[in-house]
Amino acid sequence: MYKMLYLFVEGSHEREFFVELGEKIFKDKYDEIKLVPYKQETKEWIKNLLKSIKSMGAGYIWFSDLNDSPCVSNRKGKLKEKYIDLDENKIIIVKKEIESWYLALIDDITCRKFKIKPSKVKNTDNIIKEQFDVLIPNGIDKISFIREILKFASIEKARQRNKSFDYFVNKHCLG
Repeated sequence: MYKMLYLFVEGSHEREFFVELGEKIFKDKYDEIKLVPYKQETKEWIKNLLKSIKSMGAGYIWFSDLNDSPCVSNRKGKLKEKYIDLDENKIIIVKKEIESWYLALIDDITCRKFKIKPSKVKNTDNIIKEQFDVLIPNGIDKISFIREILKFASIEKARQRNKSFDYFVNKHCLG
């Protein structure tokens, strides 16, 4: 049976994450993965897409950064208020921002290459954009740096370094 998965992502950095790692992360669970950058879409468009996904028996996962929300349940509640048809069990909150997942993925070789101290990637749960951005070497733009990280990404290390990434992998990728 053909299995399709829609990944609702906030923006370009989240999209880049799944363009590069989607197949690796989801292995043999899905035949096709579609990325939906939802910030640029209307609530009505999203509502209709969610209905279509449900009617065709496809799956979806909705990703959002924790940002300034005090906790995961608060952030999920805000998303459910805005996008009424969301299934709470299909929402993954990235603590704090997607940059924390990128930093968690860095392998030892990439750390050495970019002169990043291993202590900076030991626990990335509370990393925000600004902390990630200062690690980008001069002369390299953020997307190029991200792509370099993704080339040698260590999913197992990322699971050890970031609780929300580990939760996501356990809930949606294993089994």
